[in-house]
Amino acid sequence: MRNPTAADAVSELAELVLPWLPPPDLAAAASASRAMRAAASAVTARRAADSARGLEAFPAPFVNPIDSQPYSYFIYTPFSLIPSAASFHAQPWGCAWSRTPGPTWPRPDLGLPLAGCSCARGECGGAACACADAEAEAADASGAGMASLSECGDGCACGPSCENRRTQRGVTVRLRVLRQLKKGWALHAAEVIHRGQFVCEYAEEARRRHRLYDELASVGKLSPALLVIREHLPSGRVCMRVNIDATKVGNVARFINHSCDGGNLRPILVRSSGSLLPRLCLFAARDIVDGEELAFSYGDAKPNPKGLPCFCESSCCPGVLPAEET
Repeated sequence: MRNPTAADAVSELAELVLPWLPPPDLAAAASASRAMRAAASAVTARRAADSARGLEAFPAPFVNPIDSQPYSYFIYTPFSLIPSAASFHAQPWGCAWSRTPGPTWPRPDLGLPLAGCSCARGECGGAACACADAEAEAADASGAGMASLSECGDGCACGPSCENRRTQRGVTVRLRVLRQLKKGWALHAAEVIHRGQFVCEYAEEARRRHRLYDELASVGKLSPALLVIREHLPSGRVCMRVNIDATKVGNVARFINHSCDGGNLRPILVRSSGSLLPRLCLFAARDIVDGEELAFSYGDAKPNPKGLPCFCESSCCPGVLPAEET
């Protein structure tokens, strides 16, 4: 039996520490020794192999034919609602060991009273289900406003296999993140995705910083991934604003670019029983072929000389991206 060497000790220590480091610190550690450089290279390769860090059913690799940037660094969460942003300052990424993806159900506890259905198996979401929303379905059929969907929640008697929890199982289609010359990173299908199929949730860690992001992006200091949803409540007198910010904490949806013609994804507001805030989920608006870029409309853009340039190249593109002022 071979006795452990100093190099073995360095490798073991590197495996414990390096996956926690952001890219600048990882590069600094790599300059310490040959063993650390090899360990850092292995971490970088594993990060590039899966943007989802093993937290989804399939890996979503980075592919970069443009430059030498191997991946985009951010904190990954499969959830759109999290109890505290303070718990997401660091996350291991690029470990040699792998872990089974954790379920996206039950959702994080928001301290809200739970309410839900007690349907028999296979009957959730039907007309008699307490989680069904007839008014939302009627609005969807009329085409008025953003579509919405009601699902079972944590207070329901059913479990994660319930058919009325189709958006709560995480990303179940194969995706890849491709580097493009003008757009930067962009999410692409890595398999055929059929019309109406759930693709991913726009997961986030939200704060009020849209205007700041616009200012930083205008001078090239930031590539933001923040959406604002305004939903008119049933009374018609109140409009609820929800910030969905995947700039620093998010999932693969942060790489989905805007398309002025609506793109190939349909955004749908999903509400689970017992949850106060909706989640933005993305479904295939039509059949999508393997290798096709995924895109949806961030909103209507108006001519703005200070607006960020749009590279969607659709025939209706005004040349700028939607912003807070538009």
